Amino acid sequence: MPLKNTREVPAADIAPAAVETGPDVIARILKTLPNGPGVYRMINAEGEVLYVGKARNLKKRVQSYARLGGHTNRIARMILATAAMEFVSTETESEALLLEANLIKRLKPRFNVLLRDDKSFPYILIARDHEAPHILKHRGARKRKGDYFGPFASAGAVNRTINTLQRAFLLRSCSDAVYESRTRPCLLYQIKRCSAPCTGEIGLDDYGQLVDEAKRFLHGGSSTVRDELNALMMGASDNLEFERAAQYRNRLQALSHVQQHQGINPEGVEEADVFAAHTEGGQTCVQVFFFRTGQNWGNRAYFPRADRSLPVDQVLDAFIAQFYDDKPVPRLILLSHVVPNRALLEEALTTRAERRVRVSVPKRGQKRELIAHAEANAREALGRRMAESASQQRLLDGLGKLFVLDETPQRIEVYDNSHIQGTNAVGAMIVAGPEGLIKSQYRKFNIKADDIAQGDDYAMMREVLTRRFKRLIKEHGERGDNAATGSGSDTEDGGERDAGELPPWPDLVLIDGGKGQLSAARGVLDELGIAELPIAGIAKGPDRDAGREHFHVPGRDVFMLEPRDPVLYFIQRLRDEAHRFAIGSHRARRKKAISANPLDEIAGIGPTRKRALLAHFGSAKAVSRSGVADLRAVDGISEAMAQAIYDFFHERDG
Repeated sequence: MPLKNTREVPAADIAPAAVETGPDVIARILKTLPNGPGVYRMINAEGEVLYVGKARNLKKRVQSYARLGGHTNRIARMILATAAMEFVSTETESEALLLEANLIKRLKPRFNVLLRDDKSFPYILIARDHEAPHILKHRGARKRKGDYFGPFASAGAVNRTINTLQRAFLLRSCSDAVYESRTRPCLLYQIKRCSAPCTGEIGLDDYGQLVDEAKRFLHGGSSTVRDELNALMMGASDNLEFERAAQYRNRLQALSHVQQHQGINPEGVEEADVFAAHTEGGQTCVQVFFFRTGQNWGNRAYFPRADRSLPVDQVLDAFIAQFYDDKPVPRLILLSHVVPNRALLEEALTTRAERRVRVSVPKRGQKRELIAHAEANAREALGRRMAESASQQRLLDGLGKLFVLDETPQRIEVYDNSHIQGTNAVGAMIVAGPEGLIKSQYRKFNIKADDIAQGDDYAMMREVLTRRFKRLIKEHGERGDNAATGSGSDTEDGGERDAGELPPWPDLVLIDGGKGQLSAARGVLDELGIAELPIAGIAKGPDRDAGREHFHVPGRDVFMLEPRDPVLYFIQRLRDEAHRFAIGSHRARRKKAISANPLDEIAGIGPTRKRALLAHFGSAKAVSRSGVADLRAVDGISEAMAQAIYDFFHERDG
């Protein structure tokens, strides 16, 4: 819901050229602030937003930052780094809460609690824009006409549910184009997963009844649907229609399969999200369970980024506001802890949902059992993550010793190329750190240089590394700068670097290749003035056997590792992941090139003219061979356009 009646308040007394920071800057800003609710942003000398907060009274809240005493180390560091502040006034504090959550997710300030890995949730959609509605998985904006059911915790949960619903209600899952082209039932009809309305095996009225049954089931009427199917089965059996009775029996078994795989299904909880948080070792896990129509639709674990000094209730409080920034809000939200802004959160979410939303911390009964179940899952998930982190840290320590690094590497970049005889060449970079593979940091490079000979892997590697590190220098400065390296545990403002905050510069670069690739890569680093950057090449062993890799490091003889060395396995995983990502990027580019049509490159040829040309001539190749008079005969093609099409193909041939 868009916020109304907000107004910007100028950031008074922005720091002068001397870049003054700290409480004195904040004290000067105080003079212009109103006493109403709003959102404030604290900004450092480089223009980076350090913190976003909301307040019932902006002046009183900011006044607390105008002195250093009485704050935690985290807040004191933030105040000392503040060079300017910006403000937005709102009508109510609940509007300020919603705006704060939106800004935090968008700006990702260093000193806020951040919701990480916030991927959209999948839904089940029964599309109603066709005479025979079909069932499918859906993500993103709800632009298509139909009924949406969710959220589900994962795509796997959606796929399993759809497969089972197909057995229970025989709904089609094919696209409209496939539906229109069918002349006989497909395999799904043969294995009793679809009722085949496409070929008239079932009438549209009867098919509509199946669709209504599926909707009722997903809306929570599972017992009613089961009773109806059971009655139909018994009636068919009494009439000696045993084949039809078996069909109803199979559908009933499919419905039972859905409910058996949903685990805990509490009575009296029709629509709710359950949040449970557990903190240990300075890390927090928030486990979220989704209950819709009285059914458990899965759970997901989150690990928000937060200062280690923050208590768990404050982490959970900030997490929930961000969680619902772009998601539908259920009628009931159950929490494991009493959060500071519970009443305000309830008011804000009610405003967003435009209906009553309750935020509750149950103390007894079945709802408390739900919380206990979620807490156990949060505790186990955090334990697994900490164990994986400890194992990952040992591997990083081993990697640092293997390549004689000054410190344990926090960011490792691995590079590989993929092509077929030089065509559709793609370079790939993957990134790993203390938390494993960081897929949000992956990058692909479409090889652009025209002077690269087909299949010249060395030239491709030079282009990839040149583009990567030129941009890195431009955006983050030289590697020797304190702000740029970030290798240690401290940030530039003196605070501790968060465990999930990777430095921009790599501590180690790995190249998939031997002496030649390494030499090409070192040449790039020398040209850019970063020759001191640690780099190594990984060459496949004889007969490309895994476990017999040769390592090429500048200034050292080629060496191998023991076949069972855990660090060797770790490096193999990194190399294989780079190879997988490079091949996937190459295949995607090749597929796009194969499906490209030369008509798309002609100015003035849109979808309508393109369809007319292909319908008239049959193919783009036939269009290219046609004369101006033949082209002019196509509906919608003027004489000037026909000449332009002819010139396009014949000039290019020449």
